[in-house]
Amino acid sequence: MNHSEKEVQFFNTIANRLGRSRMTTPPPQPVRGVPDFWKMYQLSSDERIDLFIKNWEQLGGVAKRFSSPEALCSYIAEVVQTFEAKRIIHEDHALFQSMYLDSSFNGIDMTIWRKQEEPDLLSKAAHADIGISIADFAIAHTGTVVMTSAAAKGRSLSLLPTIFMAVIRTENIKTRMGEALQEINKWNDVKMPAGVHFISGPSRSADIENDLTIGVHGPGIVHALILEEETKG
Repeated sequence: MNHSEKEVQFFNTIANRLGRSRMTTPPPQPVRGVPDFWKMYQLSSDERIDLFIKNWEQLGGVAKRFSSPEALCSYIAEVVQTFEAKRIIHEDHALFQSMYLDSSFNGIDMTIWRKQEEPDLLSKAAHADIGISIADFAIAHTGTVVMTSAAAKGRSLSLLPTIFMAVIRTENIKTRMGEALQEINKWNDVKMPAGVHFISGPSRSADIENDLTIGVHGPGIVHALILEEETKG
């Protein structure tokens, strides 16, 4: 019996045990891809923000809204004090420069992710108490933050520190996952990132007995910091 005959016999056996004849043609597929009703489904800005916060918090994350970069910076200072953080690493971004983030924390080992200037960035990220970066998108319906990587925004910023803070601008909160993926797909070869990471709450790991542990393979504490003011950079 050759390979083809064995294959036919195998599928015939399965069909017989299911109590029906074997299917030899593909079943009809009335819908391909995302259904039209889901493509048309939209939420207002406030609805997207509220739903994202609800889902993010249900997944174990912390979510806060801020009306200005100054208020956001003050909150970061509170977290630094609460957790007695000594080492911070953040993305090289104009928003953090406008917040005077680097000069706001005396006595803190502050590292800016500049790949060309810092040869030991991975070590700095691995030993950081807090990592801070700008989120590319957030997804309301899944409570997910979307992070892409670049030379000034290494993936380790969101993976290695004990606490990760994602700064999210309200205009980048999408209703559906497909909206964010469509935007990323438009980048094509122009600025397609080396990595796209989806973060839904703190890192979770479980063994075969379902013993859940937080923070083993990533940050155990994650903050979504929503900046409502439109900012440039």
